[in-house]
Amino acid sequence: MGTRACYAGGSCREGRSILDRTGPGRSAMIKERIVVGVSGASGAALALRVVERLAEIPSVETHLIVSAAAKRTLLHEVGPHALHQLLAIADRTYQVGDIGAATASGSFRTAGMIVVPCSMRTLAAIAAGVADNLIVRAADVHLKERRRLVLMTRETPLHLGHLRNMTAVTEMGAVVLPPVPAFYHRPKSIEEIIDHLAARAIGLFGLPGEPFATEWDPQSHRPHCAVAR
Repeated sequence: MGTRACYAGGSCREGRSILDRTGPGRSAMIKERIVVGVSGASGAALALRVVERLAEIPSVETHLIVSAAAKRTLLHEVGPHALHQLLAIADRTYQVGDIGAATASGSFRTAGMIVVPCSMRTLAAIAAGVADNLIVRAADVHLKERRRLVLMTRETPLHLGHLRNMTAVTEMGAVVLPPVPAFYHRPKSIEEIIDHLAARAIGLFGLPGEPFATEWDPQSHRPHCAVAR
């Protein structure tokens, strides 16, 4: 059976229970909760693909927080239906201003959190511990509870303040994962690049049945001719 979650302002939506019973006489499946924060940096398509790929894992339950700036970026970069699609895929969604939501508490057990994309503003707030919205508060909770926190930071070039903030969150225990594309798997489209980046990020959580990224295989990438010595 599903659960009904209600949020500030009176809006409600259905979500899967953390215990998903597969049928009479069968044991319950414990869902791995992953919190997904979406900030307003460029790279909104990454957020959509991460949530899509997490939804492909039966044992995962996604808890989604989308900032106001992220909604604007989704509209501009992905299209008018992107936000609706993102909200429909997630198991539960929360208002970014609802700092009393379940994800704001360390007692709400999760398998980790990813902020994708992670703006420099969100990075700075996490580094400084300024929990002024639910994305930053949830990230702060993951740091204090020593849980996996992945930040897909999106900015270039970087000034010293950006680099210091990345150092600070790394020292606190976060994983900074800029969405730098790999080309060893010879992607043929932007979609393949996005898909590989999403799989790499999800792979950091060590989830069972995760969509693994294409691994480097030196045997399949031999040069056509030997290098002269």
